[in-house]
Amino acid sequence: MTDSKKTPDPKALRALAHPLRWQLLDLLGSEGSGTATRCSEVLGESVASCSYHLGMLAKYGYIEEVPGRIGREKPWRIASAEQDLGPSGLDAEGKLAAAAATEVFLEHEFTRTRQRYRRKSLEPEQWQPALQGETVWLTEQEYAAARQDLFAVLEKYRRDRHLLDPSQRPAGSREARLFVAVSVAPPVTPANDG
Repeated sequence: MTDSKKTPDPKALRALAHPLRWQLLDLLGSEGSGTATRCSEVLGESVASCSYHLGMLAKYGYIEEVPGRIGREKPWRIASAEQDLGPSGLDAEGKLAAAAATEVFLEHEFTRTRQRYRRKSLEPEQWQPALQGETVWLTEQEYAAARQDLFAVLEKYRRDRHLLDPSQRPAGSREARLFVAVSVAPPVTPANDG
């Protein structure tokens, strides 16, 4: 996927501004690899649609063909666990592309979270989703520290090899999504009394 050390390509970011592409990335990450046919079966989309969108993800380096496979269908896998949707270093076009990709990503993330909460009662207690949100007042330094602390928790449990090589996943493990969003409210401006 996009190398987080270099400025993302606006065209590559635009490639992520489609909901099916996020579903495809999730499925390939979860299963380790998949063909257009497998993606079609799981996602309920046509094989042609899955094939097209897999091709677009491959064009921009988000996925790659599984090497050494022989046969008519191409199996695909995630190319890298890194994704950079940030607008840092981008021009106006790039910032719009980053905003579009981020918006689709957030909608995908919230849809997935809602689906998992709907089936919460079907999971054993130790596997039930957890949700907590807090509104706090922070200084600029505290805001930066809170972001750093929360992302450190994600890094502690992140294991790229688990995404890229399913055989490296610990026995008894299940896919779990740790999602952190840190945002600051815009300044409040008084309403015009006019």
